[in-house]
Amino acid sequence: MPARIPVLLLAFACLCAAVRAQADTDPRAAEILQKAIARLGGERYLNVKKQIGRGQFSIFAGGVVASFQTFYDVFVFPDHERTEFKSGKVRFVQVNVGDTGWVYDGEQDRIKDQTAEQIAAFRRSIRVSLDNLLRRGWAGKARLEYVGRRPASLGRRNDVLRLVYTDGFAVEFEFDESGLPQKAVYIRKNGDEEIREEDRYAQWVDIGGIKTPFIIDRISGGLQSSRINYESVEFDKSVPDSIFSKPAGVKDLKKSLRL
Repeated sequence: MPARIPVLLLAFACLCAAVRAQADTDPRAAEILQKAIARLGGERYLNVKKQIGRGQFSIFAGGVVASFQTFYDVFVFPDHERTEFKSGKVRFVQVNVGDTGWVYDGEQDRIKDQTAEQIAAFRRSIRVSLDNLLRRGWAGKARLEYVGRRPASLGRRNDVLRLVYTDGFAVEFEFDESGLPQKAVYIRKNGDEEIREEDRYAQWVDIGGIKTPFIIDRISGGLQSSRINYESVEFDKSVPDSIFSKPAGVKDLKKSLRL
């Protein structure tokens, strides 16, 4: 009989975890979530561990493109990312691994640790990301609610889910009738100012049975501030851990990353 106690405790712990997983998502929200996952590829989508993308990143001012640069981005779920930007001959490298990060500034030809503000911005980007929502990276840290339906374009309405973290931060996600994600909406604080941010997803492309948006527009305070325009996306290509390590010197960063 005593030998069975650890097994019973393990079973009880698993049951408690399952109850918590159900408690942090209301039934209607869970239904919308599963519909979206199926729309993006189901298990194929959920099983992706790595993503490599390249394209152009544009910055807007006054409603027009003020500048743009090419980018090469490597992401290993849930929180390893390396992005290289290039404008002319100048490169900028940004690497994040969880709560740490470093950057290479090509104009200064210098490597330095990320500031607390930069790391916080990366952590926020994870929290508001579509992948984090659909892969349940928030489980145990937030609750998911069904808000209702919200007017969209051409007389259509989107289903709205709200993800509320334990510290009070919240992000809303909108989905069309087919389950395709449309946007993420949240409030970003800048000092005493609160800015409404929207990430709008467009130009969905099917890659080996997995759908991914090739255009992501950022709307800040009602005005477009940037656009990510992918030219290619690859899934689960081999990614060496070494690309996330901070190099000893700038000589190790003379060549652009290509995998």
